[in-house]
Amino acid sequence: MRKRWDLILVGAGLANGLIAWQLRQQRPELAVLLLEAGPHAGGNHTWSFHQSDLTPAQHASIAPLMAHRWTGYDVRFPRVTRTLEGGYLSISAARFAAELENRLGEALRTRAVVAEVAPDHVILDSGERLEAAAVIDGRGYRPSPHLRVGWQAFVGQQWQLAAPHGLTRPILMDATVEQQGGYRFVYTLPLSPTCLLIEDTHYVDNATLDVVRARRNIAAYATAQGWQLATQEREERGHLPITLAGDPAAFRTALAAQPTSGLRAGLFHATTGYSLPVAMALAERIAAAMPLEAPALTALIERFAAGHWREQRFFRMLNRMLFLAGDAESRWRVMQRFYTLDADLIARFYAGHPRLADKARILVGKPPVPLHEALGALWQYKPRKAAT
Repeated sequence: MRKRWDLILVGAGLANGLIAWQLRQQRPELAVLLLEAGPHAGGNHTWSFHQSDLTPAQHASIAPLMAHRWTGYDVRFPRVTRTLEGGYLSISAARFAAELENRLGEALRTRAVVAEVAPDHVILDSGERLEAAAVIDGRGYRPSPHLRVGWQAFVGQQWQLAAPHGLTRPILMDATVEQQGGYRFVYTLPLSPTCLLIEDTHYVDNATLDVVRARRNIAAYATAQGWQLATQEREERGHLPITLAGDPAAFRTALAAQPTSGLRAGLFHATTGYSLPVAMALAERIAAAMPLEAPALTALIERFAAGHWREQRFFRMLNRMLFLAGDAESRWRVMQRFYTLDADLIARFYAGHPRLADKARILVGKPPVPLHEALGALWQYKPRKAAT
């Protein structure tokens, strides 16, 4: 048994999985260990993203992880129905786990429950102590008093149907449904001619969702679309933080110099909750810099996270308008107006890189919420020392 690793990654979710994937490609001589408490990497998730979110080189790097690809996607609102061009891709947990297992071999340890994580070691529940030059904690989002967030809460079910569904591309948002106290939409991925992932999604103030009602919502939506549900293959649930404001310096200080990744490091698109593009960027940055001891790796991640926080300022401002201005039942109006804008602008928005002109275009004109509330929301949760 090896006595010391160059890097231990705790939690085999998307962010740490991509770091391990990049290191195996670029620095195969390094001793890297990926630990997962569950029976396999990736948990029970589906990660989707737009073709334009990544560079061609990034796409090539993770091509084996792709489970599904489509050309274009649809959105539906009470007054707007639109098809947008461009690729849309998904990584399934099953594909992610299989490829990581194949690529990493014994460097991936599942059912490894961790009792203690420190910058330079890990102690398992069994008492086994694992030493490393650096340890990255990527075990998902942990609530922080230094971040003020809303939530994207969802229940998704994967179904085999009794007959073909007829979809050729995803429905990213169908907000023609009853809103139920927040911005609600149904997200649908056609995985095969007779298989669908149907997700009931809510932008809500609290990280709670009535799972029983969400299941009823999915069944009712399928019936309304004329889909005959036959066999449920799996169900996934989750809630993603939607950042409104915060104190990033205090957030990082609270991590106590522990290198972190993914949602645990606050690295996600503040409005959409998508995390793959920024996870990919961090994985590349780490792979290019390794090997590093824990203090240097912490500094690298903190610089990266600080830059990401600055880049996300505009999105946090929009989130405050979405969550704090107007009636919760009318939040869909904000998104409906957004989807009337230029397709390239929408693509840059999802990628997290809107231009100055894009920001102006999003804000110009009559807001879809009361003007005085929209202006007030921009200044609510005023950050310390202009941190937002």
